[in-house]
Amino acid sequence: MSKKAVKIGIAAGIIGAISGAIAGILFAPKSGKETRADIKKEAKKVEKKGKAAAKKAKVKGDKVVAKGKREGRRAVKRAENTVEGAKRGFNKKV
Repeated sequence: MSKKAVKIGIAAGIIGAISGAIAGILFAPKSGKETRADIKKEAKKVEKKGKAAAKKAKVKGDKVVAKGKREGRRAVKRAENTVEGAKRGFNKKV
């Protein structure tokens, strides 16, 4: 599955959950005070899930950055070795 499809799926799930929660709250036969309490409760749940998702994304992002740095250092080292080899070959007397 492509990254774009995963992102779309996650977004659709989040939107669906929020929409369902809002519809359930608004169409429930409750008083205004009870409805506000329910909205607050659901908002706290969404906030908690959002924070957890952000934390996971940060951890994954940090791993990607670290891998990129490692690969960059390896590429620089390979380039330096190639240049040094070329210099030795160029300076070699035939």
